[in-house]
Amino acid sequence: MLSDPPAAVQVATGPDGVVAGLSAGKGYVDVSTIDPATAADVAAAVRAAGALYLEAPVSGSKGPAEQGALIFLTAGDKALFEAVSGPLGVMGKASFFLGEVGAGANMKLVVNAVMGAMMAAFAEGMSLADRLGLQQQDIIDVVALGAIASPMFALKGPAMAKARYPTAFPLKHQQKDLRLAIAEADTAAQPLAVIAAANDLYVRARQQGLGDADFSAVLEAVKGQQQQQQQQ
Repeated sequence: MLSDPPAAVQVATGPDGVVAGLSAGKGYVDVSTIDPATAADVAAAVRAAGALYLEAPVSGSKGPAEQGALIFLTAGDKALFEAVSGPLGVMGKASFFLGEVGAGANMKLVVNAVMGAMMAAFAEGMSLADRLGLQQQDIIDVVALGAIASPMFALKGPAMAKARYPTAFPLKHQQKDLRLAIAEADTAAQPLAVIAAANDLYVRARQQGLGDADFSAVLEAVKGQQQQQQQQ
């Protein structure tokens, strides 16, 4: 699992990269979150060596990984998907085969774009509740009992209320995924007004030095906007 497209390409095709050791009868499974074009480039290099390729980005962060509860979003060579179903089953609670190379990357970007926008909206809601004199824990409890209940809100909310952001999924990676999703949407001529606005908050949070904090630290960017407005 690598951090971004350049890292994925370097590890696969760079000097002494994985592809150099591949041949017929071997396969390469990449669980990095990358864009479809990068996945296609790596797949082409792997297949040129005679091997099989499977992109397999995951939905889930540190906790699900430790619990063997990841969700694998795979695409590429189905024979390799079937061959590694055992190991994937140990590490994850579900594995989806989505078709041709690029489908796995697209699915992961869609999922993470929605997740990033949800967290940004939750952060704004918590901040608004605070400004209106409501208790943070009350908003967490009310949300948990309604139609917008989310395991993510229940997990992250209590720490956010204390301005604590222990890293499970780094904010810089969430922002990277939003950036990649927006780029893919632009290629598809698909407006993403809400997701683009959320990305702006994550960019602001990175500018505040929070890239290595958990992505829930986007709340600090919301607070920063409030402080700027108060000073005007």
